Amino acid sequence: MNFRLFTGTAVAALGLSLSLASANTLRMADSTDIAAMDPHSMTESNTIGFLNHVYEGLVRYNENLEVEPALAESWEFVEPTRVRFKLREGVTFHNGNPFTADDVVASLERASHDTSPVKSNLPGLERAEKVDDLTVDLVLKGPDPIVLNYLTNIYILDKEWMEEHDALLPADMRRGKENYAVANSNGTGPFVLESRQPDARTVLTVNEGWWDEPRHNLTRIEFSPIGSDATRIAALLSGELDFITPAPLQDIERINRASGVSVIETPSLRTIMLGLNYADTLHNSNLTDDNPLKKQKVREALQLAINMELIRDKIMRGRSRNAGLLVAPQVPGFDEALDTRPAADADAARALLEEAGYPDGFEVGLDCPNDRYVNDEEICQAITAMWARIGVDAQLTARTKSKHFEKVLAGGGDIYMVGWATLPMLDSYSVLSALLHTPGDRMGAWNPGGYSNPEIDALTTKIATELDEEKRTQMMKDALKIARDDVAIIPLHQQPLAWAVRDGVNLSVTADNKPRLWYATID
Repeated sequence: MNFRLFTGTAVAALGLSLSLASANTLRMADSTDIAAMDPHSMTESNTIGFLNHVYEGLVRYNENLEVEPALAESWEFVEPTRVRFKLREGVTFHNGNPFTADDVVASLERASHDTSPVKSNLPGLERAEKVDDLTVDLVLKGPDPIVLNYLTNIYILDKEWMEEHDALLPADMRRGKENYAVANSNGTGPFVLESRQPDARTVLTVNEGWWDEPRHNLTRIEFSPIGSDATRIAALLSGELDFITPAPLQDIERINRASGVSVIETPSLRTIMLGLNYADTLHNSNLTDDNPLKKQKVREALQLAINMELIRDKIMRGRSRNAGLLVAPQVPGFDEALDTRPAADADAARALLEEAGYPDGFEVGLDCPNDRYVNDEEICQAITAMWARIGVDAQLTARTKSKHFEKVLAGGGDIYMVGWATLPMLDSYSVLSALLHTPGDRMGAWNPGGYSNPEIDALTTKIATELDEEKRTQMMKDALKIARDDVAIIPLHQQPLAWAVRDGVNLSVTADNKPRLWYATID
């Protein structure tokens, strides 16, 4: 069934089928479906977040986004490049098999296999070694201060189950090669997969034998993908759903005015920004042998011309958080003293352009998605109008996210919108290594514009291996300050994050946009 084509009749049918749910059933809907049940076959954040109810890692982020023990109860660096994990005793998989070091080694080998996109979340892993049944060593290629952050996204599967079902390697979804783990699961998590109907419904039931002390009182989770915002909201308002995500920005006030439901909100980790082309020439410009973006005064002018207060108040309905840095406040390396942006000033921006040698402005391409971020196309339309006031003619191209990122990552954009949440690192090193470091040698993977600053590169290299937390944090602050002062990338805001629940459903929204339903209760 395609929920994007839901009609009122279909909603009523959904309500009839769900009306039999017990008081401890959480009926939830998202705008997209889970990609697969195989946790090593994709890096799509909504899927990874949902699967954390079935599968677990050695460690996890808690509701405060702090790393805490999960399948490993403790760890220590026995050498700078060797981390020893003591595994939790008495844990069993959903099929009753005991959890041991063999499962950890097999799962880490599986996650780091060439066909697994999750391997990018294990960049420093050399190998995993079994010490005994409840002890595993992770041998690293070099000192890695955030190895635990990476491991929050690496889930552990049962080796015997994988061998039994010929699933020791992850499904290669990019080539259309599936395996048993795509539609089936066997984790250690708080919920067990009962049934899976792609594009229709996925049902989880409570794991009565979960090793942790449950704070939730759920017995069942029924998940439905409903692409239509209107249909998703209608199902919530009529009582057919208990929890929906996302709650569209334009409908928040209407939901809050309705009886029996409310919206829970927070600024997300995701910072929306404008990347810039630093090549010798632009792709879409009247200047055929020049690139004004390489001049700092031009970049300062472009930033000065953007009225983020107006965008926040009018387009984001007062719910975004204007950003002066490229990371959100929850991310290590954020410095509140540096998180300032100049007040919009078109006159000062025009003066800067004249000083830079462009008194008449110039043409430039502006690429934005129209289906990836909150009100992404509307933001770019507003920026286009603001830049026009200072003589910069931004030729806006807004397209679906797949085509947008295909063009941008190929280096085909002049100025382009991108959002960055720093996950799973939850660390400023994510921005420094991916967006700001000079491209090359696995660095700068999201720096298609070719920005290069030797000071940032040097600091990023040191940050990658510095184990002294205080020194490392200061270096990240220093690097982000250099990027801010240089206007290497233009930060816009942290976009709002909103979920909607019916009264009696108690859960907290977290900035990483991952529901942790093992904390949820229903009155």
